[in-house]
Amino acid sequence: MKFQHLGRVSALALAGALALTACGSDDNSDSTAASSGSGSSAASGDCPSGTLNAEGSSAQQNAMGAWIKAYQSQCSGTTINYNPTGSGAGVTAFIGAREPLVGSDSALKPDEKTQADARCKTGKAIDLPMVIGPIAVAYNVKGVDDLQLSASTVAKIFAGTVKTWDDAAIKAENPSAKLPSTPIQTIHRSDASGTTDNFTKWLAAAAPSDWTYANDKQWKAPGGQGAAKSAGVADAVANGDGTIGYVEYSFVQSASLKAAKISNDGKNFVELTPANASTAVESAKPADGATGNDLALKLDYATTAANAYPIVLVTYEITCEKGLSAGDAKFVKSFLSYTSGDGQSQLTPDLGYAPLPASIQAKVKTAVAAIS
Repeated sequence: MKFQHLGRVSALALAGALALTACGSDDNSDSTAASSGSGSSAASGDCPSGTLNAEGSSAQQNAMGAWIKAYQSQCSGTTINYNPTGSGAGVTAFIGAREPLVGSDSALKPDEKTQADARCKTGKAIDLPMVIGPIAVAYNVKGVDDLQLSASTVAKIFAGTVKTWDDAAIKAENPSAKLPSTPIQTIHRSDASGTTDNFTKWLAAAAPSDWTYANDKQWKAPGGQGAAKSAGVADAVANGDGTIGYVEYSFVQSASLKAAKISNDGKNFVELTPANASTAVESAKPADGATGNDLALKLDYATTAANAYPIVLVTYEITCEKGLSAGDAKFVKSFLSYTSGDGQSQLTPDLGYAPLPASIQAKVKTAVAAIS
């Protein structure tokens, strides 16, 4: 049986059979192409035929590329289009029933969950954690390497109260660095973004006296320069001296940017590595209101555990546990069976991701198995 999801798809969304190019050009073209890396065993059960359209988080763009390539190599009658429109746009598309599957760097908020449940009609919407994406504090300061920053100092920088690179707060944390008097140019996301939501959750939790703008998908602090999507932030940091921005580690890797070591306690500065990011996620609890197969997580952004890199996002797939058309449910279940299973082995350090801890992965596989 051949079926086609009839939701609107952005014209530039590409099928996963294309080769994955550099992250920056992918993100700026509003399209995701699949990785050229080899895939492991893909689909679980019978392969569907036809086309699945999805959109959302640009943070998981490269993971989706790798997954699509591997899945389609096993299920030759399938085409998957993933358009990295951003988390906010993805959630809107899901609530509007334009797509059966979307990616988001934040779980559904209570008001969004109510609308998403209504969209699913006969079931509930579920948040499925699928990728750990460390968020880097990326910087470009001539002559400065191995930068160390505490949560307090990062908060002051992005709030605009620390204005130059030779500020006393930065000097105190980098006593051996030759810091210039260059003005600091902060770069933030101009579009609604789960990356912004997670970055500001960390600031609010780890530096509450210095960050007074709470958390949101939209950037709330004054000043700075906005850039569209993850690649826009990476490009702006890469192309300007004195710049600093927050962006997923995968984009730091592809753009060869420098990432600061980060400390929540002002003493223990932790390098951004996939292993250190996974350490921070292992202690996550179920989010308030998350029940059954809705696996939204509550991260401890204020952790001071040794080797726990504290600025992480868990990027989710959002779909209906029940309530999709029979064709869409079969396709979504088959694809997510792969991403939550063998697909986790594709989340390698060179892509800038970390796989799910085993305990969380087991819960996700159980939730995917319940999709119908």
